[in-house]
Amino acid sequence: MKPVGVILAGGRSSRMGGGHKGLMMLQGVSMLGRVLTTLKPQTEAVLISSNGEPALFAEFDAPVLADSVPGYQGPLAGLLTGMLWARHHYPCATHLLSAPCDSPYLPRDLAARLANGLVGGAEIAVARDAQRIHPTLGLWPVTLAERLATDLNCRGVRRMQAWLAQFAVNAVAFDAACLKNINTPDDLVTVRA
Repeated sequence: MKPVGVILAGGRSSRMGGGHKGLMMLQGVSMLGRVLTTLKPQTEAVLISSNGEPALFAEFDAPVLADSVPGYQGPLAGLLTGMLWARHHYPCATHLLSAPCDSPYLPRDLAARLANGLVGGAEIAVARDAQRIHPTLGLWPVTLAERLATDLNCRGVRRMQAWLAQFAVNAVAFDAACLKNINTPDDLVTVRA
């Protein structure tokens, strides 16, 4: 079975100046639309995890859920939302593929390459380029939902890399261009050019 996908679109987009970053346009298509188009063939289904009004995402023909942990707690909260949704709606799914809404150039073999990274005892596979790890681009066992809920709600863990440090993780190499995040207005101007 293919993994279930979650697009992490629940942040405040503070570096972009607010609003819904994923709805910003590149060559006539929103960033979120680009991510969704890339993930759909690689997954059983895709959830949009967003704390925004669901009606804003009506054009995407995908379910939209707010973070299961209130208060803009970061990408781990969206990851937990995706895990819980996957387990409820796709009980045979073993893994969740996560991607941020601001990475519009993702590869069409993201899921397959991350799955191939689950070797040598690795529990989780995340993407990396030559410079750094991209922890929001990952393949996660849905069985980690309870542990993640405990760490978020009881231990106050908020940083993805801090949470990942508990597990055997394989960082799978990708070209930096396909992992590019559009975080600021300057980033957006650069890629539009």
